[in-house]
Amino acid sequence: MVHETDTYLGCQVDHVVSEKHGGATESGNLAYACTCCNRAKGADLGSVTATGAFTRFFNPRTDRWADHFTLRGVTIEPKTPIGEVTATILGFNQPERIAEREFLRRIGRYPPPQASGLIAGDRAEPADKPDRSRPGDSP
Repeated sequence: MVHETDTYLGCQVDHVVSEKHGGATESGNLAYACTCCNRAKGADLGSVTATGAFTRFFNPRTDRWADHFTLRGVTIEPKTPIGEVTATILGFNQPERIAEREFLRRIGRYPPPQASGLIAGDRAEPADKPDRSRPGDSP
């Protein structure tokens, strides 16, 4: 949810389902992700929850951000097992990421205006292009 111009390492186009797992390089399987999230995700499809169940990651092409996460100040709180594994593996609330969002909030740049609809859950991104405001990818 940090705008690409505000994230130090920039953003990358990410395969939602990696090519390694049969994911196609086409718009419906691509999303814009901050470099930190993209590196943390790697080729993974999901992770194990606190209860020990394997759970897939949030998919920005099929899932609504507001169904799986809540933004409280600058902390991204998971609401579902999908949100839990995504937030944990992608490191949404690591201290340096919280500090980045807090700084941006203080200067009026967080959350970015284009993310407000996703936070509220009242719109979905078009599936015909990579999602450049993918909440959760650039927290």
